Amino acid sequence: MNFLESIQMAGKTLLVNKLRSALTMLGITIGNGSVIAMIGIGEGGQKFIANQLNSLGSNIVFVIPGNEETQRVSRDVTRTLVLEDAKAITTQVPTIAVTTAELNSRQVVTYKNRNTDVSIIGTTPSFLTVRDFEVATGRFLTDIDMKRSNQVVVLGAKLKEKLFGNTNPVSQQIRIKNASFQVIGVLTNKGSNLGVDYDGSALVPILTSANRLVGKTSPYGLEVTYIVASAKNADSVDAAEFQITNLLRQRHKLVGEDDFTIRTQKDALQAVSQISSALTTMLVAIAGISLFVGGIGIMNIMLVSVTERTQEIGLRKAIGATQQDILLQFIIEAVIVSVIGSLVGTTVGISCILLVSALTPLEASISIVSITIAVGISGGLGLFFGVVPARRAAQLDPIVALRSA
Repeated sequence: MNFLESIQMAGKTLLVNKLRSALTMLGITIGNGSVIAMIGIGEGGQKFIANQLNSLGSNIVFVIPGNEETQRVSRDVTRTLVLEDAKAITTQVPTIAVTTAELNSRQVVTYKNRNTDVSIIGTTPSFLTVRDFEVATGRFLTDIDMKRSNQVVVLGAKLKEKLFGNTNPVSQQIRIKNASFQVIGVLTNKGSNLGVDYDGSALVPILTSANRLVGKTSPYGLEVTYIVASAKNADSVDAAEFQITNLLRQRHKLVGEDDFTIRTQKDALQAVSQISSALTTMLVAIAGISLFVGGIGIMNIMLVSVTERTQEIGLRKAIGATQQDILLQFIIEAVIVSVIGSLVGTTVGISCILLVSALTPLEASISIVSITIAVGISGGLGLFFGVVPARRAAQLDPIVALRSA
């Protein structure tokens, strides 16, 4: 019997027991589809997080109060950064193009009978440049607003919709912590960045925030939540980190450990990439278990098939079929089941990826490499788990097989 005849006979045998063949394929289908979907969704998650970090602005350097030890011990970190530190970084660090500072708090914002608790971000006019934001309507904060501590506010896109709906809010008055503020602009839709939802926030001059809303001061100047600086180019980030560290240590007259922490986009991307890769690997491993279970299911069903087809095997051997012919037929049946199951699983996995991309912000991608590997593993599992039943069938004694029938 040649190879083509073995394939034809294996196909006919599988069609005779359609339901059993379909159920055997189901385990491979679920496992294969899960692996492809998990890899695609995992890659989409990595891209989404990378885009979120990149949307913070280019070549960003974050300066955060407190060192890593104090941040681990206490959530309430002492304010060690002041506005003058941000100004000094701008003027004295040659690798930095522009710097901004933020003083954040949560306050109740009221417009007519609508009120909501939002994040109030006290910042400087350079915020737009550093954080790569754009104004959709009106204008942004200016140096005059800063110097005069004007009670003006720029709304995030989501907050504008919540308070004003389709009405133009520019020149309208809102109340923040019982103080009246004039709306001067609305930012474009940006999305949240590292847990801060700027679309749902309100931005005011940092001096106004300190004087009217927060009321906290440091003996060394206007304390800030953190400083954000933009390096002149990507190659300058490491140098900027080194220069900022030296400058702040001199300004703070430090002898021992730093009282601040510097983070860059590269650090954040590396950390997030490691975490998301680990999560994706874990999910793929879990999905791979179901693929392995599907392979065991193939072996189980094939062993049952050998038992049921004892008479057929004995008859074929009696009329001249060799052990190799019997072995080949059963292996081909197992491989066909696994390959068809893997192809159906590939379709299911790709459909899940497309569905996730359509319904969520994740840019889930279809990886040709993952599909090839998953299909290859599925075929390999069919071959591997089909060997034991096939060898058992091939080794049956024809006389014993015919008698047992």
